[in-house]
Amino acid sequence: MPDLAEWLSTPLGLYLIQREQAYFDREVADIFGFNALQLGLPNHDLLRNNRMPLRLCAGREDTLKLRADPDFLPIATQSIDLVLLPHILEFSAQPHQILREAERVLRPEGQLIISGFNPFSLWGIARHLPGFRDTLPGQRKFISLPRIKDWLALLGFEVVAGRMCCYAPPIQRETLLQRFRFMEAVGDRWWALAGGVYFLRARKRVHSMRLITPTWTELHQAKKALKPVAQKLLNRNEQ
Repeated sequence: MPDLAEWLSTPLGLYLIQREQAYFDREVADIFGFNALQLGLPNHDLLRNNRMPLRLCAGREDTLKLRADPDFLPIATQSIDLVLLPHILEFSAQPHQILREAERVLRPEGQLIISGFNPFSLWGIARHLPGFRDTLPGQRKFISLPRIKDWLALLGFEVVAGRMCCYAPPIQRETLLQRFRFMEAVGDRWWALAGGVYFLRARKRVHSMRLITPTWTELHQAKKALKPVAQKLLNRNEQ
């Protein structure tokens, strides 16, 4: 089976990356801050529509400016405003560790966008069929949407948006893919949870401690109530 980078140059891979690029172009355009980070799909600039001053793509590839292990990022804690994780979790032996690192480097209220293959779709079914196994990239492990949401909740994230795409069957013939393009237009309406790829957008929540103190009126009343007692004790000492 081809790896993900090689697979993205196939007809089915191009069908996917065109839709993912369109989604990321829309989503990152209205996210503001100073630093943005992309992990995964290094040959595709998914941050190109974002306007943050610093936009980095990190990974193990030699061609990247920032070579890093996604499991242990050489990035300061709470220094990033936006993190993209396109298909990196399902190709990792420790997907939860990557999420922990994303949570660590994100600032409070920073945002995380994830894309992944949906196991409950035609694409998920195809990986179990002998005639379709080679149509998808190898060495991947589909992670269900509920599991991703559970992991995010445990790390303190709040899911704020999500959607799916790639409703056509996972076939590698360009002519057949063209015939099934109508499914993309009606997929969100008729089978919204059956897209081959899902997207999740989440925000890092940080709960701070709130001190509860008495109001100034309560303090004044308490002080006033003590005055007669203090005066009575003073008079007794003078006698």
